[in-house]
Amino acid sequence: MKEYPYWWDTVPGSFGSPTPDPRPSAAGSASSDSSAPADSSLPARVDVAIVGAGYTGLAAARQLARAGATVLVCERGDTGWGASSRNGGQVLTGLRLDAATLVSRYGEAGARALFDIANESMSALERIVADEGIACDLHRSGHVLAACKPSHFAALRDEQALLARVFDHRVELVSRGEQRAEIGTDAYHGLLVDEHSLAINPARYVLGLADAARRAGVTVSAHTTVERVERRGSRWTVTTSNGTSDAGDLLVATNGYASAAFPPLRRRFVPVGSYIVATEPLAEADAARVLPKGRMAFDSKYFLYYFRMTADRRLLFGGRAEFSLPEPTATGRAARILHDGLRRLFPELANTAIDYAWGGNVAFTRDEMPRAGRLEQAYYAGGYGGHGVALATHLGTLIARRMAGEPIDHPLFDDRFAPIPLYYGTPWFLPAVGAYYKAKDWLS
Repeated sequence: MKEYPYWWDTVPGSFGSPTPDPRPSAAGSASSDSSAPADSSLPARVDVAIVGAGYTGLAAARQLARAGATVLVCERGDTGWGASSRNGGQVLTGLRLDAATLVSRYGEAGARALFDIANESMSALERIVADEGIACDLHRSGHVLAACKPSHFAALRDEQALLARVFDHRVELVSRGEQRAEIGTDAYHGLLVDEHSLAINPARYVLGLADAARRAGVTVSAHTTVERVERRGSRWTVTTSNGTSDAGDLLVATNGYASAAFPPLRRRFVPVGSYIVATEPLAEADAARVLPKGRMAFDSKYFLYYFRMTADRRLLFGGRAEFSLPEPTATGRAARILHDGLRRLFPELANTAIDYAWGGNVAFTRDEMPRAGRLEQAYYAGGYGGHGVALATHLGTLIARRMAGEPIDHPLFDDRFAPIPLYYGTPWFLPAVGAYYKAKDWLS
């Protein structure tokens, strides 16, 4: 079993450095092996310095360079090494919060505006992929949301009605008796089917986005740890393991890998480990039984499972196997938990080998909504809660437009983003949160 993302082997040679520890480090965007080669020397002076070469940072860099700015992007590991090449490649409609929660919190008009932003982010992703010619297997697969209990299916019925009435978004329900047309298991109690979601190869996409940024004139410096950022007058001094650069503006785009180089984000973003296993390639008939229509899938638990089929018919099966940060023994432990879950859902795959297992960080905010804005004179964007492929691209582009001088008023922009009380970057409360959600799964 290979303990690194399956996606990395679809882009040979792009993620060739030794696998780093995925925990946030004291400096830089993510930990990495110190022996990894640094890129060439940094430009001495740029208009904008960006920390983090994932979707957010690269989308922002591309936009800024196209507007005429000189841009430097620093990444401690390989380009796209973090969540941008580790996620499940599900580009889902809506936000992390369900429709009922959005309406309850923001009212119908506010909820509709936020839902529209999420859907516009998907359209923006499609435009970038088409405009830049990025070969990343992007296609409209649709998704299924599987009800873990009969009461969950009743809630999906309410969700369907609310989505149609408030959001003008049509989804279909499939009863338990008919669900094998969509998913090859009787373990669930019916499904909600949304035809609009997308599938993507996340590693191919992030590397294509990096190439697009470079074509626009961006300097992308991998294996470059940002050790310190200092505000000096109206400019920033960015000190890295590969030299120092003077920048007019700073964007911190580290999301679930926020570091001590910029402490404000460590008090606002909570990194949580998410894990995935990938099977050996399945026989065509087995793959067709598991997901007959090739859709993305996830279920209704808090400790959810999510899964999909790859182009070479591997079943990628992921979830919040435990509420923790990745650490040296976590991947193997999570792989066993996920493999057990896979076998319970699909007993016919009990003897199927697991070829890959890996973990990475997603970032949550206190209210589970993404944010972008300006804190202590630096710009930021993040907190996607596992829904970041399109939203990170979109918010990265939007915050770049603001940095370039456009007067953008946006519901997710927050220059007064409050820190989480008693939290300074080490999520000591995750075990308690995990126990709470396990109890909710049991009681709901």
